Amino acid sequence: MAIKYSEKVIEHFKHPKNIGQIENPDAQATEGSPSCGDQLSIYLKVNPETNVINDIKFESYGCASNIATASIITELAKGKTIEEAKNISWKKAADDLGGLPPVKMHCSVLSVDALRSAIKNYEEKHLGKHFDNSLSKKNIEKELNKIIYGKVGVDIITLKMVKYIGIREANKVIIEIEIAKDDPFFNEINDEIQERLEKFPNIEKIVVASVLEVF
Repeated sequence: MAIKYSEKVIEHFKHPKNIGQIENPDAQATEGSPSCGDQLSIYLKVNPETNVINDIKFESYGCASNIATASIITELAKGKTIEEAKNISWKKAADDLGGLPPVKMHCSVLSVDALRSAIKNYEEKHLGKHFDNSLSKKNIEKELNKIIYGKVGVDIITLKMVKYIGIREANKVIIEIEIAKDDPFFNEINDEIQERLEKFPNIEKIVVASVLEVF
């Protein structure tokens, strides 16, 4: 069945704002992976005295909704301070596009994720901030909070689908989620969990199990 987009999504897809690179950016970040279907890079120029984002551009490898959400997120962030831009939510981006189909809501999450990672890069390079990137349950849950169940367009933490997070010896991570393995979105969620948790240093193995199959 064909996916139906709002007029605003189609407009931002056909005529994206702020597309391209910034020469000598103050910060940049790339999130997603072409192998998973979507990748997004964000570039920032920030006023060092006011911390206002003076310029922002993006490069996208993905579908129409990926391009549209990147376009709207750069429009929302331009002219804001980095603190204000950090508070832009994926729901705000989707709402400003007139909504997204549930199966494409992950594109809005990816855009916000890339923006926040670029801001984090700026804070590390120019403000001397340090962030806790260790392999912990708290940080794992933050990553899982970005994974959307495409059937309803809501993240798997809010839906309480994650039933267990375990870190075993040798940095083996076990995630149990409440979704049947024959659910059409199981493999998509599994792949995204693997992709997101592989970012943690020294992680050795990631096991994703369906709690419906365990008991």
